Amino acid sequence: MESVKSRNVLICFSHLRWGFVFQRPQHLLMRAARSYRTYYVEEPVYEPGAFPELRLAETPEGVIVAVPVLPVGVPEDKAALTQAALIEELVANANPSHLALWYYTPMALSFTRDIDADVVVYDNMDELSAFQGAHASLAAMEKEMFRRADVVFTGGYSLFEAKRNRHRNIYPFPSSVDVAHFASARGKHVEVPADQRSIADPRIGFFGVIDERLDVALLDGLAELRPDWNFMMIGPVVKIDPRILPQRPNIHWLGSKKYAELPTYLSGWDVGIMPFNINESTRFISPTKTPEFLAAGVPVVATPIRDVVRPYGELGLVEIARTASEFATAVQKLLSTPREPLLMAVDSFLARRSWDATWDGMKREIDRVSKAGARLGVVHENSMEAGSATGI
Repeated sequence: MESVKSRNVLICFSHLRWGFVFQRPQHLLMRAARSYRTYYVEEPVYEPGAFPELRLAETPEGVIVAVPVLPVGVPEDKAALTQAALIEELVANANPSHLALWYYTPMALSFTRDIDADVVVYDNMDELSAFQGAHASLAAMEKEMFRRADVVFTGGYSLFEAKRNRHRNIYPFPSSVDVAHFASARGKHVEVPADQRSIADPRIGFFGVIDERLDVALLDGLAELRPDWNFMMIGPVVKIDPRILPQRPNIHWLGSKKYAELPTYLSGWDVGIMPFNINESTRFISPTKTPEFLAAGVPVVATPIRDVVRPYGELGLVEIARTASEFATAVQKLLSTPREPLLMAVDSFLARRSWDATWDGMKREIDRVSKAGARLGVVHENSMEAGSATGI
């Protein structure tokens, strides 16, 4: 007899590769896979002479990653039609009794708008239109996304405040954390990774995607001010020329690391830094690394990103600084301050911010919409405000 899970199908459409960086989509969809047969559809790959297909592979977390394979040179409109046919076949083969469509990118509407789904979810993780290389039609596609979605989630409170009047059923779900995973960095017998072992203390670190959001001038200025500190930089370099990255003896570009490896690196860091630019591309970000640093027991200095200032800065959990000089002062303060009082406050705060709790809150809203059986849809400008936030 077929299981309930196999008939409850969730198909996610994302602009991010599953294996790129383990972040919000992975945390949520591996939990979704406990209740749904879950597919994660990536953007296409293009291969010479390829016959169009969906290349499927199941992850250890139970999510089926689906990669559309298209021939090189296929026009954009034909690519959309081909992907539509591939997704139509995927849905038919899954034969769902209940179908949920989950979007991270509104651009996927170009090949999915004709799918008859029981519920449509838009997890508005970032303001993609502000990112370098954003598609010219992204804003228009997001407008359509708000019309089609039954429920909208945002990746932080600032994004929720900016979009709360665009939909009747919108809720903020800011970055959460797998506390147990990162708390392993606090252990006394964590083996130091080989590429970090010979680097002297104090170690000041950053991990995450290294792109146009990183203030490389600020990092360079800080490293110049404190040549006695070593700066660990972990993550893939994307959308920027690697040649603009500052090169100093005390800046160590360690490349990408697996999610499972991060606690071993963090265990050897004295302070974490988040030197983000303050511009349109960072206006609405809610960095997942904020609670991850703290769960690992690493105190943090960050530029004044709104979703870091509120609540982390206001609660005294993160130091806020703008200039290289201010960063140096804040880092020095943290280096000379006992961690125990901070960690007590951190642990109390993070107890309410698990990915399990976030997924449970999202699923409650999805189930509520599914049971109601009615599309709630977009609201007009200046209409009534959205319902109360979940506070997860």
